[in-house]
Amino acid sequence: MLGENFADAALVLIGHGSTANAESGATVYQQAAVLRRRNQFAQVREAFWKQEPRLKIVVSELATARIFFAPFFISEGYFSEEVIPEELGFRAEGQGEFARVLRRGGQSLFYCRPIGTHPSMTGVLLARARGVVEKFPFPRAPKPAETTLFIVGHGTGQNEDSRKSVERQAELIRALGLYAAVHAVFLEEDPRVGECYALAQTRNLVVVPFFMSDGLHVREDIPALLGEPKRILQQRREQGQPPWRNPTERKDKLVLYAESIGSEPQIAEVILERVKEAAGAA
Repeated sequence: MLGENFADAALVLIGHGSTANAESGATVYQQAAVLRRRNQFAQVREAFWKQEPRLKIVVSELATARIFFAPFFISEGYFSEEVIPEELGFRAEGQGEFARVLRRGGQSLFYCRPIGTHPSMTGVLLARARGVVEKFPFPRAPKPAETTLFIVGHGTGQNEDSRKSVERQAELIRALGLYAAVHAVFLEEDPRVGECYALAQTRNLVVVPFFMSDGLHVREDIPALLGEPKRILQQRREQGQPPWRNPTERKDKLVLYAESIGSEPQIAEVILERVKEAAGAA
């Protein structure tokens, strides 16, 4: 499979996107550019559900023999497993399991598993957690054994699978025994982001957003729930500054806040692995 030739194929990297925040799609463009430079595909395109370029328009412009759709999402949730597969014709409304290969005219279409559910996400999350500590070691870099790691997911009542990938990663990292404790917390489900201070038994907290983009959830919602005043977040956003000053002392804890995982260099390799899996499954 490592020698798979994709010269006859287009890769479409699908992000959620946002009409309220242009930064939402930045990591999709970043990873698509990395893959485009490798010249492994006839085309690499970006497409979004909630911003331009829209998914249907991008699909209509592709004439390659094969098209691989890679959902740039964290979990097998509402958008990645229901909304987008229905839009592309892989899944009928209300259908459960669906075929991820579709023949349409002279084209073969492949719908990959979400990027965020790949096993290598454990390494990506650990790299993010290490990276923020190494970048901001003041007053000294805390050791993992002195630190509680929080992995932040969205959570939603629309699809019970949405939180599973976040909880799974917390379990996997916890089993490694690197950190004093590892917790999954959520924006819209319990336990909530704001409970970090009560859950942590250590003074040092590292918070990693398990999100694919640095959109409003990462730049505003999570920092606000961690206690940063909204007026300060607004000022920082207007000035092009990061949303969180690392490290910040709050509630007798020292909090380091990482960027989302979507820009991690390893992500391009994960996307390629998902494409190879889809091609092999056919």
